[in-house]
Amino acid sequence: MPSSEMLHVFQPTVEVPELNEWLALLSSRGADSSLMWLGATPVIVTTETATIPAPPRLARPVVTVPSGDGVRLGRRELRPEGTVVSIGPAKIGDGSVAIFAGPCAVESSEQMEDVARAVAGRGVVGLRGGAFKPRTSPYSFQGLKWSGLEMLEEVRLKTGLPILTEVVDTRHVASVAEVADALQIGARNMQNFELLREVGAAGRPVVLKRGFGCTVDEVLGAAEYILATGNDQVILCERGIRTFEQATRFTLDISAVALFKQRSHLPVMVDPSHSTGLPKLVEPVALAAVAAGADALLVDVHTQPEKALCDGAQALRPSGFRELVGRLEMLALGLGRNVSVVVDVDVRDAPVAQSA
Repeated sequence: MPSSEMLHVFQPTVEVPELNEWLALLSSRGADSSLMWLGATPVIVTTETATIPAPPRLARPVVTVPSGDGVRLGRRELRPEGTVVSIGPAKIGDGSVAIFAGPCAVESSEQMEDVARAVAGRGVVGLRGGAFKPRTSPYSFQGLKWSGLEMLEEVRLKTGLPILTEVVDTRHVASVAEVADALQIGARNMQNFELLREVGAAGRPVVLKRGFGCTVDEVLGAAEYILATGNDQVILCERGIRTFEQATRFTLDISAVALFKQRSHLPVMVDPSHSTGLPKLVEPVALAAVAAGADALLVDVHTQPEKALCDGAQALRPSGFRELVGRLEMLALGLGRNVSVVVDVDVRDAPVAQSA
């Protein structure tokens, strides 16, 4: 990529004909340029670094910054104040701490309703649950697929909690996006570039999980595939990387949380469950993530983890989740933040089955 590449960011109110005049002007001066969109914000990319005077009638760029390393639209300089991603009524990146909780995999309607009752109104803004589960072994539980997606939709209708679920196939994106409030790209698919393009074009918020063998630069590059579709509702998720350490499932890269916040305007989520693989480590790692600047947490919760069909060994029981939220509230208060909660939940005061 040329080192002289520059990004010229305009106000969202600028009309397309005016932007086309800018492109024509740049072309007439020998600059190679193109128009991209960061959500509703127009960005003109050009290899010309020199200042090109424009006629008085044309709006000037709000900011002009250099590009590089394959990262254009995700650069912090484009939105120093950060991007806020909306998932249902939840706001991620607004300064609060948002928590998505639920089982790793959808197993039954009863299971999802039990977990929803356990977490609703107790510090969560959304429910997580996998209907499609890509696994290392083809003989492991692969999820309930479309029936699991229907169960997620049912529990959302009953609770009001928005749902986050993974999509694994380009052919499924449109159908899953009709149901889910946000789409998750799992670690194994972080560099499935056609899938990234499809989820970006679907227009839903996207949680992009870091591949367990991928660098910070590669994560930011993967996010560009989504951003380049015009979809700026992207959350970067640190979920642990593979190292020589065997004491935990993966190694949570806490420095990546701070790096993502410094280098990108996108909000950052941390998954303390998949990264550690141990319930007793979820709380300290979650606290560390928030202290490092994480905007959101993705926590595995199951009412009967010993019977879970997928990753039950890392899931918190409802009582452990309540303890975690209590500690997070105290930490957030000390940091001048708060833990978000969706208050219009129908089942938050209902009894929770088998929640010991």
